[in-house]
Amino acid sequence: MQLFPAISPYKTEMFDVSDGHQLYLEQTGNPDGIPILFLHGGPGAGISATYRQFFDPEHYRIIGFDQRGCGKSLPFGSLEHNTSQLLVQDVLAIQSHLKIGKWVLFGGSWGSTLALLVAIEQPQNIIGLILRGIFLAREEDYSWYLDKKGGAAQLFPEFYNEFLKPIKSQLTGQSIADAYYDIFTSNNEVRKMAAIKAWFLWEARISRLHIQINEEQLIPDVHRAISLALLECHYIKHQCFIPENHILNNTVKIKDLPINIIHGRYDTVCKVESAYSLHQALDNSKLSIIPEAGHSAGEKNTTKALCRATRDMLKFCKEQS
Repeated sequence: MQLFPAISPYKTEMFDVSDGHQLYLEQTGNPDGIPILFLHGGPGAGISATYRQFFDPEHYRIIGFDQRGCGKSLPFGSLEHNTSQLLVQDVLAIQSHLKIGKWVLFGGSWGSTLALLVAIEQPQNIIGLILRGIFLAREEDYSWYLDKKGGAAQLFPEFYNEFLKPIKSQLTGQSIADAYYDIFTSNNEVRKMAAIKAWFLWEARISRLHIQINEEQLIPDVHRAISLALLECHYIKHQCFIPENHILNNTVKIKDLPINIIHGRYDTVCKVESAYSLHQALDNSKLSIIPEAGHSAGEKNTTKALCRATRDMLKFCKEQS
C-alpha cells in the first residue's frame, strides 16, 4: 500500500494568530470530506507536499499548516512567543476558523507530541489520532537524543562526535541544548550557520535505518535546516514548555479515543519505549512496531503502515456515522 497520488491544495492562506505570528495554512482533497489535520515534526520542520499523499483525497479534507517560525509562516525563525501552549492554541484557532466540529489528528515525531497535547486539551473535539515516531517530551527522551550516554550517541558515536564539534569549548557546566542555544542566538553568523548545519546533520544522519543518499543531499533546503535547528533547540532547552511526564500523566483524558500508534523498531531519534509506554497507558490504542524501520515516515514499511492507518480511520468514521 503506497502513497496516494500527488495533489495540489484547493485553498491556501496566511492565518493571523496571536503575538504577531502568521501561519501558512492549506487545504487539499475533498472540502466535504472527513477533516484531518497534519501536524509536522521538528519543531521547525514545516510541511512539504508529500504529506498530502498519506490520505485518500476523495474522502479526506486534508489540512496542513506551518507551525510558528517555520516554513512559510511569519516571522521566520522567531523564538519569541513560540511555546507548546501557543501552538495548541493555534491548532484550536485553526479549527474554529475552518468551522470544524470534530477532526482527526495525524502527527509524527514532534507532531505526535503536539497532537497528544491538543487532544488532552480538548478531547471532545477529536475523532481519533494517528501517531508516528512517538516523542513524549520527558527528560529521558531528551537524553536519548542529545546526551553522550543516550541511545543515539551510543549507536552513532562518529556522527555524535561531529555533532559536538561546534560546542566543545562551551560544554563545561552547560548542557548541549544551552551551548547550542547560545550560538543560535548570537550575532556571529558564520559560527551560527556552522552550528545549524551540525544540528540538522545529526538528526538527518540518524533518522533512517538505511541511508543510501549522498551526505551532501542531507541538507537540500537551508531554509528548513535553519528553522528546524533553531526551534528544536529552543523547545528542548525549555523542556517543551510542559511539566515532566505531562502526557503520560494525562492519558486518562484521551482513553476513549481510537489511537493508532506507529513506530519504527530501530528509531534512533525517538526511542520505541515511548510508543510502548503510551500504548500501555491507553487501552483503546493500537500499537504497530514496524520492523526494518527507523524514524522517518518515508521508509517503505512505515509509509505502508501510515496509509493503512488512514484507511482504517475512514472505516471507523463510516461505522460511527
